[in-house]
Amino acid sequence: MLGGLGVHKFYLGYTKEGIIQIVITILTCGIGSVLGLIEGILYLTKSDAEFVSTYVVGRKGWF
Repeated sequence: MLGGLGVHKFYLGYTKEGIIQIVITILTCGIGSVLGLIEGILYLTKSDAEFVSTYVVGRKGWF
């Protein structure tokens, strides 16, 4: 629900990416929040093992 503000980035430990997403969302008057929606869909379609290997072990910050 707060993907547009980059809360998921902070939760995963990606502080720099979270701040960038907040700035993008504010500068685009909310249109940048589409990035959070896309990432949420990507997160939900991955298996648990694939998610961990990509975002926790691999530290992939974007998409």
